Amino acid sequence: MPTSYRATHAALDRGELTTQTVVQTFLDRIQETTHLNIYVDVYGQEALQTAMEQDQRRAAGEPLGKLAGMVLSIKDVICYRNHGVSAGSRILEDFESLFSATAVERLLAEDAILIGRTNCDEFAMGSANEHSYYGPTRNAADPRRVPGGSSGGAAVSVQADTCHVALGSDTGGSVRQPAGFCGVIGLKPTYGRISRHGLLAYGSSFDQIGLLGHDARDLATVLEIIAGPDEYDSTAAAEPVGPYELSAAAESRRIAYWPAALEHPSLDPAIRARYERQLADWRAAGHTVAAADFDLLEYIVPAYYVLVTAEATSNLSRYDGLRYGYRDPKATDLEETYRLSRTEGFGTEVKRRIMLGNFVLSSGYYDAYFTRAQRVRRLLRDRMQALLAEYDFLFLPVAPTVAWLIGEAGDDPVREYLSDIFTVSANLAGLPAISIPLDAHPENGMPIGYQLMGRAWSEGALLGFAAKRE
Repeated sequence: MPTSYRATHAALDRGELTTQTVVQTFLDRIQETTHLNIYVDVYGQEALQTAMEQDQRRAAGEPLGKLAGMVLSIKDVICYRNHGVSAGSRILEDFESLFSATAVERLLAEDAILIGRTNCDEFAMGSANEHSYYGPTRNAADPRRVPGGSSGGAAVSVQADTCHVALGSDTGGSVRQPAGFCGVIGLKPTYGRISRHGLLAYGSSFDQIGLLGHDARDLATVLEIIAGPDEYDSTAAAEPVGPYELSAAAESRRIAYWPAALEHPSLDPAIRARYERQLADWRAAGHTVAAADFDLLEYIVPAYYVLVTAEATSNLSRYDGLRYGYRDPKATDLEETYRLSRTEGFGTEVKRRIMLGNFVLSSGYYDAYFTRAQRVRRLLRDRMQALLAEYDFLFLPVAPTVAWLIGEAGDDPVREYLSDIFTVSANLAGLPAISIPLDAHPENGMPIGYQLMGRAWSEGALLGFAAKRE
């Protein structure tokens, strides 16, 4: 069966496939890959029932939505009415959402089929998918290794061919980094391009729903459906949406890169060499490729983690053991309810980031950390906008290394935080960015991807460039 929705849709139209066959094939694949721990909930019977209804409507000549026959997974931070959503956390164990995210409603309105919710780092806090109440997801290319995070389950759901497209979320690289580690395409749209209504909040000024898939045109099709303004989200932009014409992919482009990134000591030498060959290939193909000075690289990760942990502290204060979610049964008063419920309900990494956020917002440290980080963010955004006024794309690595072995990072959170060095700038600046598969590492065979950032609202251009490689 085809892995792209474009090919599946064509086969459905020709009568070579039924929607029930498509869904059953994916369900069989989910069963075959349970050792990868991709899904925390599979909507098997619902998906088959919807598929049967679509086949009946197709046979009767009734109209179907633009996404009829498309099978998607959704990350366990995206709400789906009357279905569980837990953000990979004990504190929301057995919680069912009372409403659907706007993105989910728009998918369902066009007859998309949701097959399950995928594992993720708890409250999207992590770069490995090891920080989940449900245990780690494993990379399909090598199950001993992480898939990246926090949308690791979403990335592997595509990598292992259990769906056409996955919805994830990207706060500091959580779609692009796992896409790079798993050899699939991962798009983080411009901040505000997709409504965040129904996305469990981590860092509200950073979070954005993103897309993962094998086929750039599939992602463009989904983005056209779910993007756009939303009365439930004041940060969702009114900027016109699509259609995304990817035929312009053949145009020559002006591509900048930061030498400081390619020369960074953390970057694997084999990955650096492959990137240098790619830049040379683009020059030979007629693209303009030029170095651009940038002296803020070492400030990006500290600024990001100061700001995002401050926002996380505020957003996660709602999980107090009173209104919904886990409540410790041993608590005897209000203070104990707060303390015990949050201590037992949250995992180690989430508690670490809550404490960091409280520290940077505390009296005497607010100006020294939070205010200064906001200034770095503004400076970075201004620099990025100036650069992208001159160039179409900024080329960057996705991560310093390929996917590491599960448990290899140990108890050193800084090592994991520094793996975000090349992705967080897009979130700080609110710009769109895409991770595109490139090659396999010559020593261990793991996927290598590269990253392109573009101007605000340039998702079509990024997807078009990704489509050119297909």
